[in-house]
Order: sequence, then C-alpha cells, then structure tokens
Amino acid sequence: MASVCCCVLAPSSSSSSPSISKFISDHPCLTMLQNHCSTMKDLKKLHAHMIKTGLVLDPIAASKVLTFCASPHGDTNYAYMVFTRMPKPTLFSWNTIIRCFSRSSTPQLAISIFIDIRVFDKKVELDVVAWNSMIMGLAKYGEIDESRRMFDEMPERTPVTWNSMISGYVRNGKLMEALELFREMQEEDVEPSEFTMVSLLNACAHLGALKHGKWIHHYIEKSSFELNLIVTTAIIDMYCKCGSIENAIEVFEASSTRGLSSWNSMIIGLAMNGHEREAIEYFSKLECSSLKPDSVSFIGVLTACKYLGAIDRAKHYFAQMMNEYEIEPSIKHYTCMVEVLGQAALLEEAEELIRDMPIEPDAIIWGSLLSSCAKHGNVEMAKRAAERVCELNPSDASGYVLMSNVQAASKQFEEAIEHRLLMKKSLTEKEPGCSSIELDGEVHEFLSGGRLHPKTQEIYYLLNDSSFTPED
Repeated sequence: MASVCCCVLAPSSSSSSPSISKFISDHPCLTMLQNHCSTMKDLKKLHAHMIKTGLVLDPIAASKVLTFCASPHGDTNYAYMVFTRMPKPTLFSWNTIIRCFSRSSTPQLAISIFIDIRVFDKKVELDVVAWNSMIMGLAKYGEIDESRRMFDEMPERTPVTWNSMISGYVRNGKLMEALELFREMQEEDVEPSEFTMVSLLNACAHLGALKHGKWIHHYIEKSSFELNLIVTTAIIDMYCKCGSIENAIEVFEASSTRGLSSWNSMIIGLAMNGHEREAIEYFSKLECSSLKPDSVSFIGVLTACKYLGAIDRAKHYFAQMMNEYEIEPSIKHYTCMVEVLGQAALLEEAEELIRDMPIEPDAIIWGSLLSSCAKHGNVEMAKRAAERVCELNPSDASGYVLMSNVQAASKQFEEAIEHRLLMKKSLTEKEPGCSSIELDGEVHEFLSGGRLHPKTQEIYYLLNDSSFTPED
C-alpha cells in the first residue's frame, strides 16, 4: 500500500470537554462518535481513549472512526492510519477508505488501495459504491481510459455509475464520448439524473452542438426534471455558447427563480455573441435585483465594454467594482481593462496599468498588450511585451509569432526571421486552434490548417484556397 505518515495521538494529559468525559464514562464509543465528535480534535481524543481501553479492536468501532476521518471535515491521512492498523478490515472499511481517497486531492492512492485488495484478499468483493468511487477517482486524476475500463468490467452498474462516467468524460474533454455513452445509457433503459443532464449540457456547450443541446433541453422538460438553478443555468450557458441567444433569453425570462450564476451566464453570453448593449442592460437589471454582482458579473460587463469600445463606461465599472462592491480585481479583470485600452490604441495607458498592478502580471495579460501592439503597429512596446510573454511562458510560441508578425509588417524582415528561428530553437510549437460545428446532427471538429476531415478537398475548394484543389 502507498504509505502515508501519521501517528496516533496519545491520550491527552489535559482534561477532555465535559460532554466527552461524560459520554466516555457512560457509554461505549459509538454514541459518542455519532453525536459528540464534531471536529478531528474531539475524534483524536476519543480514538486515543479507545486505543487505551482496547475498543479499537472492535471492527464496528474502528469502522466508525474511519468513517468520521473520511468525511469532508475529517483527515485523510489519519483515516489511512486508522485503516492500516485495523487487523481485519471489513468490506465496509475497504469501501470507506477508497471513497475517502477518490474524493481527495490524491485520488491515485485510491487506485493503489483498490489494487491491494486483488493482491491481499481475493475473497473481498467490493460493492458498487466502491466501484463508483474508483471511476470518479480515476477520472478526477485524469485516467479516463482506465476509468472506462473499470466501467466496462463492473459486475453491476447503477445510475450513479453512468452519471460518474459521463461526468468524467466531460471533465477530461472527451465530449463526443460523453454523448455516445448517454446514447448507450438510454439503450440500457437507465434513468438519468439531473446531474447527467448538466454534464451533457456542458458537453454540448463546449462542442457548439446546438441540435444535441436542444434535444437534451426538450428531454429535460418532457421528463419532468426539476428546473433548479443548476439545471437552468446549464441550459442558458449551453444556448449562449452555441450562439442561440434568443433561446437563452427565453429560458432566462421564463425561469421562476434566477440565481447569480444565471445572470452571469446571460451577461457573458450576450457580450460574447455581439449583443454588447443588451449585456450592459442585463447587468443594470442585475444591480436592481435582490442580488449583487460578483467578480464574474464584472468580467461579463467589462467584456461587453471591450467589444463595444466603451472606454469610459469600462473605467466606471472597474472603479465601481472596487469602491461600491468592494471586489478586489483579479488578473482577469485587469486583462479586460488592458484589452479595452488596447483596442482603443491607448497602449501607453494599458502598459502603465499592467506595471502598476498590485498583483504579478502573467503571460496572458502581456499577450493581450502584445496583440494590441501588433494591431496598432507599436514595435518598441511589442518587443517589451513579447519579452515578458517569452520569459513567463517560454513553451508558448504565440509571443514569438506575434512579434515576428509585427516586425514583418514594419518591414523589419531580418528581425522577423530571427524571431522565427528563436521559436524553432526553443522547440516551441504553436498549438493549432480547434473549432467545431454541428451539421445535420453530427458534430465536425477542425484543427487550424488540418487536412484530415473527409470533406477536406471540398472545404478548401469552397474557401478558394488556391494551394488545394479537388481531385477530378
């Protein structure tokens, strides 16, 4: 088993709290664990008493201790220590420790423990809860193929199993696989949950699969799912990211209760789809509601100002966020402001804002300034910004590419070639952009410059690419 260093605390020399002392003297530890251990400090005192009195050898008592340690307010390391000292862990104990690690920041340890059961005790048959925990843990750790292998090998599956696998696919960017698994889920007559619907809506949102997303929306309505805030927000977000603003507005306006996440999805969706004025209007409506804008709301309205070119309005919102709502600007808010100023060719003001920031600038904000310099032909500032981009993120080719383009546009061809050579020397490659489009219910994915699509010849011919003509 993977080792985790931890030690059992000895009984404290100081007196326990009155309630703990009373129950230790009056009862075995089980009632205490259930009713009077609200913190790990209490639990450790009680556990030390159990060790002293021999109660730790009782499998039920040990399992209770383990369950408490494995809870969200417990201690994963202490749970592992308790588990490893159990003489004969029960099936419940194995399941508990696996669930504990699968939900922790180190889900790979759940995998190690799961393998140990094959190794140490082949008689132990894990229940479906442990299998589900493993699937979730593997997906969380990024081992989505291994998660699917376990899914396929499971002797029994529950709706939670299917939901976990679909969610795992979405979390790991396997969006088409998530939709395909849902189709299999329907063929097996497994009832999906609201959790499944939200995962699928997120998949459609990232794919831009409007037809699939509409079908799921109608499925939700037809199946009488509860349109709670999470589901409603997922539907709005899907429509916005698929470019169907009319549908998004319709769902938003028809919802009986609107959470802040719904407002934010609407504001950002409008801003990103060319409805900047409407985004600002919705922000004003949010301010007049019973809710208060948060940091995400301001990212949305600042984005609208950027596309609208509303410099003074953007400055107003930026100041309002800090002064009226007492929201500390994040790097994303500063990046929005740099983009607003850069788009208006106020490059010196944008650079000054970056240098005066109370937080450390990242490669993204310098990249935003570099893009603005490239747009407006400011070669000297572009050099400074490009240097910072390359220092902060040397594996990203975008800084070299943009700087090279600026120099080429300024007829500094030698310098442009030099930057391209530097990019090659640094072994950096510009990651190709990827986009997707839905046509007749099928989602097509394209990479920038890609030639793998079966209709590549027709597509390039249609786009009048003289370098690529269809075969006779």
